[in-house]
Amino acid sequence: MAVITFPSVEDCASIGREKDTVVADLDGTLLIGRSSFPYFALVAFEVGGILRLLFLLLASPLAGLLYYFVSESAGIQVLIFATFAGMRISDIESVARAVLPKFYSSDLHSESWRVFSSCGKRCVLTANPRIMVEAFLKDLLGADMVLGTEISTYKGMATGFVKKPGVLVGRNKSYSLKKAFGDTKPDIGLGDRHTDFPFMNLCKEGYVVPHKPEVKAVTIDKLSKPIIFHDGRLVQKPTPIMALIIILWIPVGFLLACLRIAAGALLPMHMVYYAFWALGVRVTVRGTPPPPVNKSSGQSGVLFICSHRTLLDPIFLSTALGRPIPAVTYSVSRLSEIISPIKTVRLSRDRARDASMIKKLLQEGDLAICPEGTTCREPFLLRFSSLFAELTNELVPVAMVNRMSMFHGTTARGWKGMDPFYFFMNPSPAYEVTFLNKLPQELTCGSGKSSHEVANYIQRVIAATLSYECTNFTRKDKYRELAGNDGIVVEKPHIKPNKVMGC
Repeated sequence: MAVITFPSVEDCASIGREKDTVVADLDGTLLIGRSSFPYFALVAFEVGGILRLLFLLLASPLAGLLYYFVSESAGIQVLIFATFAGMRISDIESVARAVLPKFYSSDLHSESWRVFSSCGKRCVLTANPRIMVEAFLKDLLGADMVLGTEISTYKGMATGFVKKPGVLVGRNKSYSLKKAFGDTKPDIGLGDRHTDFPFMNLCKEGYVVPHKPEVKAVTIDKLSKPIIFHDGRLVQKPTPIMALIIILWIPVGFLLACLRIAAGALLPMHMVYYAFWALGVRVTVRGTPPPPVNKSSGQSGVLFICSHRTLLDPIFLSTALGRPIPAVTYSVSRLSEIISPIKTVRLSRDRARDASMIKKLLQEGDLAICPEGTTCREPFLLRFSSLFAELTNELVPVAMVNRMSMFHGTTARGWKGMDPFYFFMNPSPAYEVTFLNKLPQELTCGSGKSSHEVANYIQRVIAATLSYECTNFTRKDKYRELAGNDGIVVEKPHIKPNKVMGC
């Protein structure tokens, strides 16, 4: 039997391909990594939690044995069952849209992308479940068609099994390609292993992507569409070793988080800074914060306007100042209010009532607002309500930066009451609080500037300090994209009607 050989993808010309059609495999071809385990692990953890991740990890040795010594199809079927069985389809789609694209894009093969992006029509043929990869491939890589393994469902739930013709490997790939294209031959076929050769033979030209782990990934600016919104709890891609570390660390990390939260909630604020350092939480203060307001002088309090990172922003602002600063928020969970060492005040739908409440708080002392202008991963700032700029001329922008090595301390899709715990579960989380100069009098509403002009100026100042890019996206845009809602924590019916309700 003749040995089929294909030239390397480096030999494929990418000039003048605007009218050509390319068909590419995913793992090991468009992506540098050949293992799909990290992406299954992301779905398992984000939808099913730590127990589902543990189940997947325990099943992975069996999947590996089947993959390498029996068949690729059998190994992948084990991963699909361990990950998807019993999950709601809507939850899988949510993770595929909000979490996976950032991790996929960081592993994009530069040579494969050079060829793939040069063609006018793009198709991806992969053994991965289509439901996992389609959002990334179509939205960020500009794929026109995605042919992947179809998972079986029952009443909106995944069964863990796959539909006919089964996992798309070997001949199943060539069958799917023929069914999609008929007698028309695609111009270019890209694959990385011998099981890709059957579908590559159906293309006019076939190229192999050599396995080179040292290949540099494509930078984000080269993608068809920038990644703006991202969600998810995990900071790093969960390889099998990292998944094991996460599983072993979570029980220890949760106890440590409870201890850190207790220290922040029970100790006097001027001692919290030192307690955090003793417990491995690093707080760095830059700039010169304004002194406390002298109430006897009748001076209005300072309004600190912080870039939003997590729900803990006002707490770390208070830690940096050494005194508790009340915070105005759009929406917060009941658990977050209970464990918070500072007073939190939620806005209502009544603008006049909100204005009256804020004026009263500023007369009593300083106040903080941490508008959701940044997530803890993405470089952009959103507009905060111009209401605050109309109420005081004592405005101090504060640039907030945090660093987490294992878990992100914020979420749009999940229960926000767990945000503080996830942040403090990191081995050594850090916050950097930078106090910027107070706004000059001539740039405030008191000197004739409109509230929107003041808001935009503060946004630009904070963005420049953090090297972020301002956008026109709103808080609702973020939550609608990631979670399909407006990001408002719904209050329970037992709350008294005269309580300030979430907007």
